[in-house]
Amino acid sequence: MPPDGSPGRRSLAFKLAIGAAVVAALAILAGTAGLAVTASSGPKKPATGAARQVSARRGNGAVRALRVLSISPSPGATRLSGATSVEVRFSARVDGGSARPGLSPRVPGTWQATGSVLAFTPASPLPPSTRLTLRIPAGQAGVRSVAGGTVSGPVTSRFSTAAYSHLRLAELLSSLGYLPLSWSPGAGGRLSGDPENSRAASQQVMAYSPPAGTFTWQRGYTAALRSQWRANAPNPLVRGAVMAFKAQQLMAITPATGAKFWRRLFAAAEQGQHNRLGYTYAVASKSSPETLTIWHDGRVVLRSLANTGIPTRPTSDGTFPVYLRYQYQVMRGINPDGSHYADPVSFVAYFNGGDAVHYFPRGSYGFEQSLGCVELSYTEAERAWPYLTYGSLVTVTG
Repeated sequence: MPPDGSPGRRSLAFKLAIGAAVVAALAILAGTAGLAVTASSGPKKPATGAARQVSARRGNGAVRALRVLSISPSPGATRLSGATSVEVRFSARVDGGSARPGLSPRVPGTWQATGSVLAFTPASPLPPSTRLTLRIPAGQAGVRSVAGGTVSGPVTSRFSTAAYSHLRLAELLSSLGYLPLSWSPGAGGRLSGDPENSRAASQQVMAYSPPAGTFTWQRGYTAALRSQWRANAPNPLVRGAVMAFKAQQLMAITPATGAKFWRRLFAAAEQGQHNRLGYTYAVASKSSPETLTIWHDGRVVLRSLANTGIPTRPTSDGTFPVYLRYQYQVMRGINPDGSHYADPVSFVAYFNGGDAVHYFPRGSYGFEQSLGCVELSYTEAERAWPYLTYGSLVTVTG
C-alpha cells in the first residue's frame, strides 16, 4: 500500500471531490425545476380578449369559419313594408366589436349584436319603392365571431320595399281639401298595434299602412264625378288633386308622386296647409246644344253654351286635369285643308294635349265648330278662367 501523500491517494481524493460537486449541481437543478413546477401548478386566471382567442386556437386547433345561416328579409323579397327589420343569423356568437353589415342606399339606423344574430333597426321607416342591397363584409376587417372566426367571402342580399299606399294618398289629399270628399280618421288616427299607443303614428308608417277612416262626399257634385272615384286605386280625381297640390307647392305640375312630393305632402299634413283655391269640376257636353258646366265647392258657378271639335277634329271623350294655363296666347296649328293658322285667344286652360277651354270669337255657340278645343264667348271664358286652375278636372262627354 502506498504511503500517505502518495500520488494514488491524491488521485482518489480528486475524483471524490468532482463526484460531490456533480451531485450538488444536480440537486440544485432539481430544486429549481421543482420550484418552477410548483409556481406554475397554482390556479389559473381565465383568459380574456385576444388571449382567449389564442387559447381557443391552442385548445381547439384552427378556428372555425363564421358562416351566414339566414338573412331576413329573404333575398329577392319584394313589396316589403317600410317597418321591416333586417336580421342576419350566423353560425357562432358574434364579436360585438367587429364590423357591421351595410345597406345601400344608406339607411340611418343601428345594428345590435345578440348572441349569433345581428339586427338592424332603422331610425325611420325604409324608403318606398326602393331596391336595397345588404352587404356582409368578410375577412379580419369584416364580421367576426368571439372566437376569432371570420366570414370566408363577402355576402350580398337584395330586397325591395313597396310603394306608399294609394289609399293614404287619397286620405291626405282629401283631408287637405284637394278632393270633393272629406276624410275622418277612425281610432284617433292611430295605427292598430302602435307600440306606444299614446301618439299618432308617423306619417311614413301610415303611408305604408293607412289608418282606418271614412270618406264623405261633399254635396252638390254630379254622378259623373262620383262614378270615377276609387279610394284605393288610381283615378282621375286623385290625379288632378296631386297636380293641384303641386301647383300650390310651386312644384312641377305633373301627376308623378316621387319622394319630394311625399315629403311636401307629409309636411303639409303636419302643418295643416289646406287647399287655398277650392275644388273645381267641369263637364263639356257634346249633346245639342253643346254646353260647359262648372261646379266649384259643390255648387254650379257657370253654365254656358260652348263649341267642341268638328267631326274631323273631334274633342276626345274622357276626364282630364288642367295642366297648363295662359291668360293670353297665340294658338298655332294646321287647318284640315292644310293651311296654317295663328289665332289670338284668351283665358286658356289646356286639359288634354292640345285641347283647351278658351275664348274664341264666333258668331254663335252651342255646336261643333272648333278643331278640338272647348270654345266660349269672351264673357263666359272670363268667368270660367278663375275656376279652371291647375288640376281641375274637365270631363268631355256625349
